[in-house]
Amino acid sequence: MIFRQLFDSVSGTYSYLLASRAGGEALIIDPVLEKADRYCQLLRELDLKLVKAIDTHLHADHITGLGELRDRTHCITIMGDQSKADVVSMRVSDGDRVTIEGMALDVMYTPGHTDDSYSYLMGDRVFTGDTLLIRGTGRTDFQNGSSRAQYESIFNRLLKLPEETLVFPAHDYKGDTVSTIGEEKRYNPRLQVHSVDEYIELMANLKLSNPKMMDVAVPANMHVGLHQEELDKQGLSLNARQAIESLGRPDILLVDLRESSERSKYGTLEGALHAPYPTIEEGLKPGGMLREMANATGRRIVFFCAFGERSAMAVAAAKDAGLANAAHIAGGIDAWKKAGGPVLQG
Repeated sequence: MIFRQLFDSVSGTYSYLLASRAGGEALIIDPVLEKADRYCQLLRELDLKLVKAIDTHLHADHITGLGELRDRTHCITIMGDQSKADVVSMRVSDGDRVTIEGMALDVMYTPGHTDDSYSYLMGDRVFTGDTLLIRGTGRTDFQNGSSRAQYESIFNRLLKLPEETLVFPAHDYKGDTVSTIGEEKRYNPRLQVHSVDEYIELMANLKLSNPKMMDVAVPANMHVGLHQEELDKQGLSLNARQAIESLGRPDILLVDLRESSERSKYGTLEGALHAPYPTIEEGLKPGGMLREMANATGRRIVFFCAFGERSAMAVAAAKDAGLANAAHIAGGIDAWKKAGGPVLQG
């Protein structure tokens, strides 16, 4: 396994780059905008293809690198269902799995620091975001934070993991890089409480000043989505109503770019071909399935995904491959459902 812990000294943020092998797929957790050049350099040096980028929650102390990495690498951006971010490629909820080649992360909803805080468990280690820190816990006094919810997340979820589980947080300000669940049980001063009420009182008396970047970072991090308006101006976009009206037309080939788990969970559209987004470049090459189907039948490819971000990138990839007429459903299946479109349950 390839594992790199990367540090931004300005915000005290840890980012994590993971892959199962050199030359393979990679994901990054909690990237920082100003470090995007370094991440891309490391990806080149390790011969990795970034396919997914995760934020554990909406950060208040730095601007996320999700949007920049998406624009540079065409990776899938991921946040939790509760996130206030305008658009990410994929949203996850408790019990889901985030997968790349050779690796899987179990998704744990661990609110408290914010109401959109998630942790990600991978074998012998857990990435806790700002929920559980090394000898500390994330503050709970803004962004719909809740000390009660955080107590439940820590004591009834994270501390139930095996004691030898490695703890990798999103921040540290003292220079510590890793801990374990057992260590935090024994030595984290905020966890030496005897009740939820005692924890709530402890957190209420921290009297912390707001993060320096909060007024800049929070609004910026809420608007990381890929702008889809340009495709509409070029006539390469269908709104949900137009897409619903075109369902079943023989001149259109609907292509679902989501993963199998998303299709099973949220359903799909009648007659849609499944071509997961990471395979799209292969499918558009000469001899590729999508290219051959479009050429052989003369049908217009219309991509769709969860929220329109992957499909917008797929339209750009199709254009680069010489299929200039490909389009997408703006807002994805989320917009389709809100407009009352029919969905086949997987």
